[in-house]
Amino acid sequence: MSDLQTAGIFIGVLFFLILIRIPIGISLIAVSFGGLWSMFNWNIAWGSLGIVPYNFASSWVLSSIPAFLLMGFVCYHTRLTQGLFSAAQIWLSGLPGGLAIASVFGCAGFAAVTGSSVACSAAMGKIAVPEMVRNRYSAELATGTVAAAGTIGALIPPSILMILYGIISRQSVSQLFLGGLTVGIITLAAYVTLILVRVKLNPDLAPPVHSEATRREKIRALGDTWPVILIVIGVFAGLFGGAFTPTEAGAIGAMLSLVVAALYRTLTWKALRMAVTETITTTAALLIIAVGASLLTRFLALSGIGDALSSSILSFGVSPVLIMVGVVVVYLVLGMMLEPVGAMLLTLPIVIPLVDETGYSLLWFGVVLVKLLEIGMITPPMGMNVFVIKGVIGNMASLTTVFRGVVWFVVVDLLIVALLIAFPQIVLFLPEMIG
Repeated sequence: MSDLQTAGIFIGVLFFLILIRIPIGISLIAVSFGGLWSMFNWNIAWGSLGIVPYNFASSWVLSSIPAFLLMGFVCYHTRLTQGLFSAAQIWLSGLPGGLAIASVFGCAGFAAVTGSSVACSAAMGKIAVPEMVRNRYSAELATGTVAAAGTIGALIPPSILMILYGIISRQSVSQLFLGGLTVGIITLAAYVTLILVRVKLNPDLAPPVHSEATRREKIRALGDTWPVILIVIGVFAGLFGGAFTPTEAGAIGAMLSLVVAALYRTLTWKALRMAVTETITTTAALLIIAVGASLLTRFLALSGIGDALSSSILSFGVSPVLIMVGVVVVYLVLGMMLEPVGAMLLTLPIVIPLVDETGYSLLWFGVVLVKLLEIGMITPPMGMNVFVIKGVIGNMASLTTVFRGVVWFVVVDLLIVALLIAFPQIVLFLPEMIG
């Protein structure tokens, strides 16, 4: 049996294990080990199991992941982000669908200190959805907005997905952050525009909310956003100004979040313990999957299946644009079944050589990939953000209602992806200008 046939069989086994709900990290490690053993021998497979995880885990940039996670969990458990929605609500409530728009801005601000779609959706779902329902907003609009706006969390830095992609593809994490920032802002503007247009066409979706806040109250509400603003300025000004690396930015962000929470008087032992515990468990889960993906990369590289697949696709003379459309479809389908980290690390060993051969920038592709993975967070049947929203709102809306609410945002997201494929410079201009 040839190496390519062996690789094909083991890839089939991998998808079978995932379908029967074996944890993806364990599936990746088991299949990669078995494939290397089958192609070569026990010693090479065992040696790879010792060398590859060490080489991956020893990457210095990887240490920024637990640091950024700690920053986000501290901000979440010490309620540093609570003032974001309140300020947006007071200032934007006069607009058509103002509370929904405030939710989008609240998620964007929350994203700047967490980088997690799930955390964004959970936090804003608890705060924003009940407020919108209380003001007679359509449950479909209220839940769909927060579920979709949570996806901005992986685009606006810091982004755990982008850090992992940067390590595996050997792209600059700082430049990925810059490209993601542009797409995050575009997504935010598109969501706000969608809400405005929908409410203008159908005012019953969001009855007007007449804010009676005085100018003094508005200024005070802005003052409540200082914890997040201070952390964001401290991290991003230094990161993009060249004062420190992404790894150092994570450590500084974690320290700043602790200092600001202490100054804000919301840092308790309970909050700190919960933040540290969640950081450790999330980091461990991510590392197991990432180590498995590294082993799979070694296995597929030695089998030659990645290069063979790229060559066979390119031999048909298909244009790079059509190839990218195919890649988009694959990730949209995977996003319906797998969580983002697993979907990304499972496919990168095959997709990166293909994208590289088409002439597209791997930096550009990293940002588009994160956008695609985040669309998967709100598409059925998995739609993790949708289930998170349903979990935090209880009986305020049915799961079907939440899925109906996100359909509009999925359409807008697909239009944004089409725009990024047609005009790659949208992603690249900021990294090229600053880098």
